[in-house]
Amino acid sequence: MAYGSGWCSPAAVPSSSASSTLPAPTELSDPSYGPIPGESDVYTTYDGTARPFPGNITGAVLNTTSGAPEADDVLFQNLLSAEWIIFSFYQQGVERFNASTFVEAGFPNTTYERIQQIRDNEAGHLRIFQDQISTASIKPGPCQYAFPYDDPASYLVLQTIIEISSMAFLTGLELQARLGASRAALVAISATESRHNTWSLIDNWKSVPFAGPSDTVYPYANQILDFTNQWVVEGSCPSQNPVYPAPRQHLPQMNPIKGTKSILPGSELVVSFTQSGNQPHFVEKDYYAVFFHGVNNISVPFDTKHNSTTIPKEFEALGIIIAVIADAEGATTKESVVAGPLILPQSPAILSEIYLSS
Repeated sequence: MAYGSGWCSPAAVPSSSASSTLPAPTELSDPSYGPIPGESDVYTTYDGTARPFPGNITGAVLNTTSGAPEADDVLFQNLLSAEWIIFSFYQQGVERFNASTFVEAGFPNTTYERIQQIRDNEAGHLRIFQDQISTASIKPGPCQYAFPYDDPASYLVLQTIIEISSMAFLTGLELQARLGASRAALVAISATESRHNTWSLIDNWKSVPFAGPSDTVYPYANQILDFTNQWVVEGSCPSQNPVYPAPRQHLPQMNPIKGTKSILPGSELVVSFTQSGNQPHFVEKDYYAVFFHGVNNISVPFDTKHNSTTIPKEFEALGIIIAVIADAEGATTKESVVAGPLILPQSPAILSEIYLSS
């Protein structure tokens, strides 16, 4: 079965869209089926804890026609799989916390309401991305996810990092898009994600929300998407789902070593490679830590014996810095990247402090 039972709860969607039966693949492939993003307030003001449509679908939506896929089907399959992760993160927050838990942790009394509203937006993104995939291709379904937070503060730290990172992979995906309409959709979604992050920086962290004249651009979006696989419970995805992301390099992931005091520009950075079965293989040649910030990148020698480098002092301590290990200065191709990416949040300062202590 490609979908789970209880696909559509009357509490989660308008009564006109409620049903006790499973939707047919042709219905889910019809953009007029169910609440429509931009027309229905389900995707803006729904305040229940049940999963709003299409977030309560539990399986992949199989293709209903044969033939060649559309030009950007793979791009939106990747993005839909990533969106399932983001939607599920917010849905978990809605289910696990309530208004009082955020207030008791020192956050504004509107925090829980905003988490619900962002969850609604993300459900709308699910539907938008489903609609961007042609009927000749599978629409990926959700997996199970385990996120590294244990209280309201660590949840909101991860929320901010997810939103800032979203900007980097969305700009990277625009480089992959082949159709003008796809690029326009990605820009529109980026604008919404930026609003989510701006809210959190102002209200929750009492911080200046600006990341400088440009958010960080990272050209190899699939590598950031692959970074999010660490939150996917192994073996939990629908069997019909395509590989996420496609193509997948399966690069070794890395983190600052325990005890790192600072990830600000100018700081020494020593990393550990966190996957026991997926370690980089260094040979006798030069390697570089390539740091991306804004629209620029700076390459610094990487010491493969001590796994150490220095974060370029030239960068402003704003937004995020993205680091990778590469065998070519500038990491000029995705194949030159041998490990990473590593997300280094820069502002607000408390965000970096909590990130390093987690």
